[in-house]
Amino acid sequence: MDLPDPSNYALGRLYSAPFFRLLTRHLEPRGLIATQATSPVSAREAFWCIVATMENAGLRTSPYHTLVPSFGDWGFVLASRKGPADDYRLPSRLPEGLSFLTTAILPTLFVFSPDVGPLEVEGNRLDTQALVAYYDRGWRRGYE
Repeated sequence: MDLPDPSNYALGRLYSAPFFRLLTRHLEPRGLIATQATSPVSAREAFWCIVATMENAGLRTSPYHTLVPSFGDWGFVLASRKGPADDYRLPSRLPEGLSFLTTAILPTLFVFSPDVGPLEVEGNRLDTQALVAYYDRGWRRGYE
Protein backbone atom coordinates (compact mmCIF):
# COMPACT_ATOMS: atom_id res chain seq x y z
CA MET A 1 0.00 0.00 0.00
CA ASP A 2 1.14 3.49 -0.67
CA LEU A 3 -0.98 5.34 1.85
CA PRO A 4 -0.50 9.09 2.27
CA ASP A 5 1.71 10.11 5.17
CA PRO A 6 -0.20 10.47 8.47
CA SER A 7 0.10 14.26 8.57
CA ASN A 8 -3.39 14.89 9.99
CA TYR A 9 -6.09 13.07 11.95
CA ALA A 10 -8.11 12.06 8.87
CA LEU A 11 -5.06 10.37 7.33
CA GLY A 12 -3.90 8.98 10.68
CA ARG A 13 -7.07 6.86 10.78
CA LEU A 14 -5.69 4.85 7.86
CA TYR A 15 -2.88 3.68 10.13
CA SER A 16 -5.11 2.38 12.92
CA ALA A 17 -5.48 -1.14 14.30
CA PRO A 18 -9.15 -1.32 13.16
CA PHE A 19 -8.08 -0.47 9.58
CA PHE A 20 -5.34 -3.11 9.61
CA ARG A 21 -7.77 -5.69 11.06
CA LEU A 22 -10.23 -4.94 8.24
CA LEU A 23 -7.43 -5.27 5.71
CA THR A 24 -6.37 -8.60 7.23
CA ARG A 25 -9.87 -10.00 6.66
CA HIS A 26 -9.19 -9.71 2.90
CA LEU A 27 -5.72 -11.24 3.11
CA GLU A 28 -5.19 -14.79 1.88
CA PRO A 29 -3.95 -17.10 4.66
CA ARG A 30 -0.34 -16.93 3.43
CA GLY A 31 -0.69 -13.47 1.93
CA LEU A 32 1.51 -10.49 2.74
CA ILE A 33 0.84 -6.81 3.24
CA ALA A 34 3.49 -4.25 2.38
CA THR A 35 3.02 -0.59 3.22
CA GLN A 36 5.10 2.55 3.18
CA ALA A 37 5.62 3.80 6.72
CA THR A 38 7.44 7.18 6.47
CA SER A 39 11.12 7.74 7.16
CA PRO A 40 12.78 5.96 10.10
CA VAL A 41 15.40 8.73 10.01
CA SER A 42 13.19 11.83 9.87
CA ALA A 43 10.19 10.45 11.78
CA ARG A 44 11.58 7.53 13.77
CA GLU A 45 8.79 7.46 16.36
CA ALA A 46 6.13 7.54 13.64
CA PHE A 47 7.78 4.68 11.75
CA TRP A 48 7.91 2.42 14.81
CA CYS A 49 4.37 3.48 15.79
CA ILE A 50 3.10 2.10 12.48
CA VAL A 51 4.94 -1.15 13.17
CA ALA A 52 3.45 -1.34 16.69
CA THR A 53 -0.04 -0.58 15.38
CA MET A 54 0.15 -3.37 12.82
CA GLU A 55 1.32 -5.74 15.55
CA ASN A 56 -1.57 -4.56 17.78
CA ALA A 57 -3.89 -5.54 14.93
CA GLY A 58 -2.57 -9.11 15.13
CA LEU A 59 -0.05 -8.98 12.29
CA ARG A 60 3.49 -10.29 12.31
CA THR A 61 5.75 -7.55 11.00
CA SER A 62 9.10 -7.30 9.26
CA PRO A 63 10.07 -3.62 9.03
CA TYR A 64 12.54 -2.64 6.34
CA HIS A 65 14.02 0.49 4.78
CA THR A 66 15.87 1.59 1.70
CA LEU A 67 17.16 4.69 0.01
CA VAL A 68 14.52 6.24 -2.25
CA PRO A 69 16.28 8.86 -4.40
CA SER A 70 13.52 11.47 -4.13
CA PHE A 71 12.81 10.89 -0.40
CA GLY A 72 15.98 9.63 1.29
CA ASP A 73 15.97 6.68 3.72
CA TRP A 74 12.37 5.48 3.60
CA GLY A 75 10.65 2.84 5.70
CA PHE A 76 8.21 0.09 4.86
CA VAL A 77 6.55 -2.75 6.73
CA LEU A 78 5.97 -6.26 5.43
CA ALA A 79 3.31 -8.06 7.47
CA SER A 80 1.46 -11.35 7.58
CA ARG A 81 -1.06 -13.10 9.80
CA LYS A 82 0.31 -14.64 12.96
CA GLY A 83 1.12 -18.34 12.95
CA PRO A 84 3.93 -20.73 12.10
CA ALA A 85 2.54 -21.40 8.62
CA ASP A 86 3.11 -17.77 7.69
CA ASP A 87 6.88 -17.92 7.60
CA TYR A 88 8.23 -16.60 4.36
CA ARG A 89 11.69 -16.53 2.90
CA LEU A 90 13.52 -13.90 0.93
CA PRO A 91 13.86 -15.00 -2.70
CA SER A 92 17.15 -16.54 -3.72
CA ARG A 93 16.77 -15.01 -7.19
CA LEU A 94 15.33 -11.70 -8.28
CA PRO A 95 13.84 -10.74 -11.65
CA GLU A 96 16.29 -9.75 -14.37
CA GLY A 97 16.89 -6.10 -15.11
CA LEU A 98 16.61 -4.58 -11.64
CA SER A 99 18.80 -1.50 -11.30
CA PHE A 100 19.08 -1.05 -7.55
CA LEU A 101 18.16 -4.32 -5.81
CA THR A 102 20.38 -7.39 -5.70
CA THR A 103 20.19 -10.64 -3.74
CA ALA A 104 23.18 -9.41 -1.69
CA ILE A 105 21.43 -6.15 -0.75
CA LEU A 106 17.99 -7.63 -0.05
CA PRO A 107 18.68 -8.99 3.48
CA THR A 108 20.30 -5.70 4.54
CA LEU A 109 17.01 -3.85 4.03
CA PHE A 110 15.75 -5.44 7.26
CA VAL A 111 18.72 -4.22 9.35
CA PHE A 112 18.40 -0.96 11.31
CA SER A 113 21.31 0.87 12.91
CA PRO A 114 20.86 1.84 16.59
CA ASP A 115 20.01 5.46 15.77
CA VAL A 116 16.96 4.44 13.69
CA GLY A 117 16.18 1.10 15.36
CA PRO A 118 13.12 0.09 17.34
CA LEU A 119 11.68 2.38 20.01
CA GLU A 120 9.08 1.89 22.70
CA VAL A 121 6.14 3.86 21.30
CA GLU A 122 2.40 3.84 21.65
CA GLY A 123 0.47 2.18 18.86
CA ASN A 124 -1.88 4.42 16.91
CA ARG A 125 -5.45 4.37 18.18
CA LEU A 126 -8.46 6.18 16.82
CA ASP A 127 -9.06 7.92 20.15
CA THR A 128 -5.48 9.14 20.66
CA GLN A 129 -3.95 9.49 17.19
CA ALA A 130 -0.45 9.21 18.67
CA LEU A 131 0.91 8.62 15.18
CA VAL A 132 -0.01 12.11 13.97
CA ALA A 133 1.86 13.67 16.93
CA TYR A 134 4.91 11.43 16.34
CA TYR A 135 4.89 12.27 12.63
CA ASP A 136 4.56 16.01 13.20
CA ARG A 137 7.28 16.06 15.86
CA GLY A 138 9.68 14.04 13.70
CA TRP A 139 9.31 16.08 10.53
CA ARG A 140 9.27 19.39 12.41
CA ARG A 141 12.71 18.60 13.91
CA GLY A 142 14.18 18.75 10.42
CA TYR A 143 12.94 22.31 9.97
CA GLU A 144 13.98 23.78 13.33
